[in-house]
Amino acid sequence: PSISLSMFTMASIARFTRSEMIEVLDSDYMLLAESKGISGPALIFRHALRNAMIPIVTTVGLQFGFSLGGAVLVETVFSWHCIGLKDTPVVVACVLVLATMFTIINLCIDILYAFLDPRIRAQYKTAKR
Repeated sequence: PSISLSMFTMASIARFTRSEMIEVLDSDYMLLAESKGISGPALIFRHALRNAMIPIVTTVGLQFGFSLGGAVLVETVFSWHCIGLKDTPVVVACVLVLATMFTIINLCIDILYAFLDPRIRAQYKTAKR
């Protein structure tokens, strides 16, 4: 069941990561990094992947939230009695917990942006003054 729940999500994230990496690798600052002599894994991980991570992290967070919602359908198909087949108060409580988790995940993503991109950190410091 978990594989059937995550297959579409993994495929879309992999496709999105590939397209973001291609876009970043074709940028001018990657040409500058190569001309400085940086090559191999340092070029890919320190420069390309780090700059491509902002939209990827956003997509992963949103897909995680959609996967939580899709769990009810997977439980119904595989006859697992977890969230989808309970009493109404239990379903309401689960929806509240899932909505809270989704909000916390989005907050964590916004905090993660500051660690991934120094420009966002500098923008926060400027706004704080």
